[in-house]
Amino acid sequence: MLSLNQGLIIAALLGSAIIGGGLFVFSSFIMKSLSRLGPAEGIAAMQSINVVVINLSFIGTFFATAILSVVILLLPIGGSYANLLANTGAVLYLVGTFLVTVRGNVPLNNQLAAVSADDEASVAVWENYLVKWTRLNTLRTACGLLAVVSFAIALTTAA
Repeated sequence: MLSLNQGLIIAALLGSAIIGGGLFVFSSFIMKSLSRLGPAEGIAAMQSINVVVINLSFIGTFFATAILSVVILLLPIGGSYANLLANTGAVLYLVGTFLVTVRGNVPLNNQLAAVSADDEASVAVWENYLVKWTRLNTLRTACGLLAVVSFAIALTTAA
């Protein structure tokens, strides 16, 4: 039977994997695909994505994983090595995935939402957005997936 601590780690691991994997596809091919479109089409597509992503399945998983990470930081998980790994996973998710999203990607999304896709001035915003947003996204992807690894190893050592 799983302990409460193991259940928390499994839930955080799954949440980090879902979010990290979802973010991975953006850095891997979605942003490259959007950059191949004309600026107006790329902007319009990303503006639509940024509206649709605000849904229960994504936002619920995104915030629930952050809450689980805080809980993991507050509870002793097991031995000191398991605790260190679980805490590492929690910090990677909270700082590298959650905080980078809130402080980096969301403000860029808001800037993009404020432009008209057909306005000539939006081209500079789009070009800046593609570079900065993708760089930040790659960072939050890596942190989310490294959190998965940390949680997985913590789970095997906490048993």
